[in-house]
Amino acid sequence: MYYELSEEQKMFCETTKRFAQEKLAPMAAEIDEKGEFPKEAFKLLLEMGLLSLVWSEEYGGAGADHLTFCLATEEISKISGTLGCLVLYQSFPLSLLTAGGTEEQKARYIPKLASGEVIHAFSITEPHAGSDVSGIKTRATLEGDHYVLNGSKCFCTHAQAAGILTVFTTTDPAKGSKGLSAFIVEKDTPGFSISKIEQMMGLRGTSSCELVFEDCRVPRENLLGKEGDGFKLAMVTLDDARPGSAAMGVGIAQGALDYALRYAKERVQFGSPIAEFQGLQFMLAEMGTQVEAARQLTYRAATAVGKGEREGGKLSAMAKYFASDMAMKVTTDAVQVLGGYGYTKEYPLERMMRDAKATQIFEGTNQIQRIVVARSLLGEV
Repeated sequence: MYYELSEEQKMFCETTKRFAQEKLAPMAAEIDEKGEFPKEAFKLLLEMGLLSLVWSEEYGGAGADHLTFCLATEEISKISGTLGCLVLYQSFPLSLLTAGGTEEQKARYIPKLASGEVIHAFSITEPHAGSDVSGIKTRATLEGDHYVLNGSKCFCTHAQAAGILTVFTTTDPAKGSKGLSAFIVEKDTPGFSISKIEQMMGLRGTSSCELVFEDCRVPRENLLGKEGDGFKLAMVTLDDARPGSAAMGVGIAQGALDYALRYAKERVQFGSPIAEFQGLQFMLAEMGTQVEAARQLTYRAATAVGKGEREGGKLSAMAKYFASDMAMKVTTDAVQVLGGYGYTKEYPLERMMRDAKATQIFEGTNQIQRIVVARSLLGEV
């Protein structure tokens, strides 16, 4: 199935593209250089309504479908992976609150998320629990009307700027993944602190942090779902988010390809633009084909997840690993097109290449995605 966008979606893409080029592109290099949360860009994204797309109109959002959300992520990621990540991660609580939130939790937090009053951070990774979430050691113990959290987390995206975090802990270590639980933790909760801001290779404006919980008392009503629902909620959230991660990969790769194409037509060697050399033409053709193939798979996955189709989880894992592997290859080839200039910070391609690498790692490494896909395929025969 080839995905032909509706006229409304095409107009949305054009509007978002102009906004990104005019307002965000001038900031992209500085955001990467500073390595700080991009407050000004956040405000601009918020004003454009790109951080509230997925939230229902009831809570102040646009009620957009999953494909439209991925289109926004793709367009912003063409300019900056950091900002594409911001669009993606602000939507994470949707699946969590839909699947495990009470009406009170939804009423309390969704309007604040949709309005941009608070930023969200998703905290699951630990020093010894990355792909293997059953290895989570952060412990939550019920004491009266509160759960007491103790432990640490790492690589928590947007934690420095976040007002609320969804934190995954174990409430029953003996049960492994079936003993995991998820909590909403407000940033000013006593016992919660940020111990370190990670110095990342790419996505440098995402303020990825190391977190510490020391007798952190979280109200009992901040438990999402029931005790033991944590693993299920994490998987639902990641399945829903992975088409957005794939869209990030597509956007970063398309941005790099666009730049390489312009450069190839302008750069003269041996008396001709290098775009006239057949070897380079073959490289550009392969890059363009890979981007389009990943785009179509991403749109298919986004539609399947948005409609709740049975194969949505498989398709989202396929799209995530295919698009992010593609992004790494295409950005690397784009650097090669520029030669020595591509390796300098004067041009944006080295930043795009660094940003692309992150998409192969976060939300489940691409090796894990292949396991998800293989098990799904084997279960179908």
